[in-house]
Amino acid sequence: MKAAVLNALDGTFQVEAIDISEPQGREVLVEVKACGLCHSDHHFATTNFGIPLPAVLGHELAGVVKAIGPDVRDFAVGDHVVGSLLQFCGHCTDCLSGRTYQCSHPEETRRGAHDEARLTREGAPVTQGFGMGAFAELSLVHENQLANVPKELPFPQASILGCGTVTGAGAAINTAGVRPGETVAVVGIGGVGLNVISGAALAGASRIIAIDIQPSKGELAGKFGATDFIDGSDEDTAAQVHALVPGGVDHAFEVVGIKATSQQVIKMVRRGGTAYMIGMHAPDKTIDVNVTLDLLRNQIAIKGVVLGSSNIKRDIPMFAQLYLQGKLNLDDLISREINIAEINDAYQELMQGEIARSVITSF
Repeated sequence: MKAAVLNALDGTFQVEAIDISEPQGREVLVEVKACGLCHSDHHFATTNFGIPLPAVLGHELAGVVKAIGPDVRDFAVGDHVVGSLLQFCGHCTDCLSGRTYQCSHPEETRRGAHDEARLTREGAPVTQGFGMGAFAELSLVHENQLANVPKELPFPQASILGCGTVTGAGAAINTAGVRPGETVAVVGIGGVGLNVISGAALAGASRIIAIDIQPSKGELAGKFGATDFIDGSDEDTAAQVHALVPGGVDHAFEVVGIKATSQQVIKMVRRGGTAYMIGMHAPDKTIDVNVTLDLLRNQIAIKGVVLGSSNIKRDIPMFAQLYLQGKLNLDDLISREINIAEINDAYQELMQGEIARSVITSF
């Protein structure tokens, strides 16, 4: 099959022919109909997070079930599915408590070290990023990483659900528990940031402040429910937030992954409010926090967010229904549909910050 392979940590992919195994156990073979280009894949393509190369990345998967392993319980050939990089065993204490995003044994969704690799190139193993490797014509995935979606849901829109939507909207609804009338600031108006805005709007936030260095993002953010826009290139965005909401917002979300913006969101929240860290930093990066002023005097909480504290089996079908009911905007998240051969150019556009998402829809 055709796949975009990462051979070096230089942020570029080579479209090559590789081989994929037959499904075993609880594995599902999915024909990829759409795969979104997420910032996270670019981070892993340029920074050493310990993933062996060569590798096939890609995790915003939507497609059709082509074959199933003998122990699969929840899927049948022909089902329309959305994949997520959230790997969970389903039986540890955290999973049984509903916190699948904190699973103690995610390795149970992967093949063992002595098993045949799911992906190979000329007989040698190719790493399957996040247990999915969806920058390819086919993806072989454990059924715990998949959710059924209605067949009337378009594949490009469906692909956004498994990461961008569950991470962003999930952060507002699940992690933050935004309540009607509360106030929100979102720093970084890419695909995930726009979904944070959607989630906050669905939850009934009265003021949603979008912040980005691209002025054009203001109009786009408004389509998802933002009430205000701040140009993030100005020096003191926190002061501007306080000017709009005296005392600061209840919830501030960082969706960029750099030190400056991470420290800014801490300054944006009111006394007793919470700053949520969603953007991925390089493993060796840190931020500065004033314990006395921020954590003690102002009683500010700082919380890391992984995939919006989501249960994908519940949340992905829920968000799919909200889209079909016209209550969740997915259409404006898709900047353009591309062929897999255009992946490198599309990532260059994404990193320039001028578009929300490109989605691979042809091979």
